[in-house]
Amino acid sequence: MTTPSKERPIVLLGAGVLGRRIAAVFLAGGYNVHIRDPSKQALSDAESFIHTQLLSFTAILPQQEKTSPGSLKTFTEISPAVQDAWLVVEAVPEKLGLKRETFAEVTASAPADCVLASNSSSFKSRFMVEDLEKERREMALNMHFTMPPAIQTVELMTDGETKEELFGTLSEVLRECGMVPVTARRESTGFVFNRLWAAVKREILTILAEDVSTPKEIDLLWENMFQLPTSKPPCRLMDQIGLDTVAFIEDNYIQERGLEGKQTVDWLRENYIQQERLGLKSENGGLYSAGKENKEAGEAIYLLDVGLGANNPDISAIPTAGRILKLTPTTNSVETLVSGQSLPDGIDISQRTSRMFWTNMGRATSTYDGSVHSANLDGSDVRTIIPSGAVHTPKQLVVDDTNQHVYFCDREGMGVHRCNYDGSDHRVLVQTGSLSDPNEKGDMTRWCVGITIDPTRGYIYWTQKGPSKSGKGRIFRANVNIPDGQAAVNRSDIKLLLENLPEPIDLELDQENQVLYWTDRGEHPIGCSLNCISVAGDKVRPEGKVIMARQFHEPIGLKLNAKKEVIVADLGGSVYCVGQGKTVIMHDQGSYTGVGLCS
Repeated sequence: MTTPSKERPIVLLGAGVLGRRIAAVFLAGGYNVHIRDPSKQALSDAESFIHTQLLSFTAILPQQEKTSPGSLKTFTEISPAVQDAWLVVEAVPEKLGLKRETFAEVTASAPADCVLASNSSSFKSRFMVEDLEKERREMALNMHFTMPPAIQTVELMTDGETKEELFGTLSEVLRECGMVPVTARRESTGFVFNRLWAAVKREILTILAEDVSTPKEIDLLWENMFQLPTSKPPCRLMDQIGLDTVAFIEDNYIQERGLEGKQTVDWLRENYIQQERLGLKSENGGLYSAGKENKEAGEAIYLLDVGLGANNPDISAIPTAGRILKLTPTTNSVETLVSGQSLPDGIDISQRTSRMFWTNMGRATSTYDGSVHSANLDGSDVRTIIPSGAVHTPKQLVVDDTNQHVYFCDREGMGVHRCNYDGSDHRVLVQTGSLSDPNEKGDMTRWCVGITIDPTRGYIYWTQKGPSKSGKGRIFRANVNIPDGQAAVNRSDIKLLLENLPEPIDLELDQENQVLYWTDRGEHPIGCSLNCISVAGDKVRPEGKVIMARQFHEPIGLKLNAKKEVIVADLGGSVYCVGQGKTVIMHDQGSYTGVGLCS
């Protein structure tokens, strides 16, 4: 069985528009690549493209796969290009005879364990390798790229004899290179997506031919149904509608048009509806199971709208315009849970008590009128746990659900605080300056803003942001408890992890992998970004810092979801998901600070 190798090359046959892009995918993932094309000009153009565009391909790599790019060599002949190859991908013109000749020439020189892949979406790979020995046919398949890096999906498909384990191996390599692999479970003309697109095209042309609508109206409907940030993909949409309802609707089309229902509604009723798998309204699930995957997709997103956005036209009302919103992904609904808040900034969810906790900065940063609150997850039973006058400007907040503690930073108060869920035992854990000293109180390098905790290792992490976009931001770590005999103002266990950051704001910790994430409001290009770094060891290495995504509009709150994706909110009114790329989940005229997640 072939083992992917960073020493043996991957060979691209064809230096055209797709060939050079596929080459860049593997180069970005750290693989050595050979490109073969009979045209020296095409090879030169491919080299130029890769040289100027490779950063676009490295930008989509998964965080854990960031690596140095592989080396590139070009060839005009097949034989020297493939001599030590472990994977050959043909991207030659869509002529079946040419593809068959190409693979025959490859097998004459390539190692016996070399995987033979075709980028063709028009021809099944079985037709290209039918003259080859069985051992070669077992190592051949379709591997169809569309247009990376803009489109990251890659469809894999058997030639009818392909070894099953190849799909898992190649899928892992593709994910490592920032792609999104999908495997067709059996041979299918057009793969999966092209069949979907073919059906859409056919129905659109029928609508136009019947003079039911116009191209402009069809596109308008499509944009508003399927291209909004909260739009659902088709299978999740059917689960949301209910599979029994889907079947009733399709019955009408079948009857009116005289269609065959065996492979549509009959199949749906036999495999799902009769088993009471109706979708989201059923405990048994639907097209998606009722297990973990469906639960992850349904994580509710709690957002703090600070009240500074264009959705609040009355500037005088800003001190009481803050709201807590709930975005439910499974229904695309957004509802206001709590309103009338005074510049809310940080929020977190207690899964154990089914309550949310948040901070209000107060009417003005010059006054000592901040507060901390909690409520049920539906917005009822609002309680004040730290009243106005007890803290200055509370910012980001995190809960320790095991010990039922709330941690938060007080910006102008220059401190890190902790209290119980009911507000009792309120204490200052870190004090970075004296409240009675105007010079220290005005020193923004002392201002504590973002916070996260590691209950297992017993650490708190926090940011001291520095002046706006100044490059003086820092991230610190200390023990959860103050050392015996010491105080918040002089504790000796505080460790500076990172400095000279543009303007770090909120923090989040992946405890399992010991990766620290933070948002940064500083100046572009390294500010207005989402960043991460490993904190697994005792010493944090600054050179290990990675910018995961850029070009936010003043990013503030962030949370890591069950899929290890990062949800980010910014003051520009957007909520993003950063995982395999950066996706807008929601955008409006709000101004978002805090993010909380609840399954």
